[in-house]
Amino acid sequence: MEVIILNKEEESQYYEVLFKDYPDIIKVDTLKKIFPKMGKNKIYKLLKEKKIYSKRIGRDYYIPKISIINYLMKK
Repeated sequence: MEVIILNKEEESQYYEVLFKDYPDIIKVDTLKKIFPKMGKNKIYKLLKEKKIYSKRIGRDYYIPKISIINYLMKK
């Protein structure tokens, strides 16, 4: 298996294509579909610690798709 190394711009473009079918703003249930092996408790922890930027309105978290891309690019 060959490993391909992407620069930051290529990596960002890759994630944009990967998530193109998702809306620009998503909720926790959709984020759970994006990260199927990550539990809801872990997702809420990332949101509360602002590791993934979100805006809380009432009981719901609204997460910009770009903040998920930024989170993945930090890893």
